[in-house]
Amino acid sequence: MSGDRPVSVEARLAALEDERDIARMMASYGPLVDGGEADGVAALWAPDGVYDIDAIFLAGRERIRETVRSPAHQGWIRQGCAHVVGPPHVTVTGDEAVAVCHSLMVVHEAGRYTVRRATANHWRLRRTESGWQVVTRTNRILDGRPDSPGLLVRGVRGEPAGE
Repeated sequence: MSGDRPVSVEARLAALEDERDIARMMASYGPLVDGGEADGVAALWAPDGVYDIDAIFLAGRERIRETVRSPAHQGWIRQGCAHVVGPPHVTVTGDEAVAVCHSLMVVHEAGRYTVRRATANHWRLRRTESGWQVVTRTNRILDGRPDSPGLLVRGVRGEPAGE
């Protein structure tokens, strides 16, 4: 209910479908990046989209594609890695959305699996003709720095990352 007016079943269904589509798109990141599918990873972002990972700033699909194809990333794939994106909290406002989640990078090193990174993830998304795309994904490592938990809280509130 919104005020005194009931929300139609169609509007509620559309909202659920948006949330599902966004969650599905976000969940595809790990399998695509761990499979080395550079074009598929890049296609998750808008053409002018940004991936802001602590000290790494990737602007545009080509930079994202290059990172997946890089020798460093290909080395992670060869030794064994898993980018695990947690369930998102999604706030949709028309054709824009904010989602927030945790992610882990698990790597196979010296015969065992270890968590290499645990990060706060804030996603700004936009609906396009081809579906939801990432405008900005901001990752901050969860190592006690105050901006990382703040990123999570702003995402739950549907607020910008502060970029």
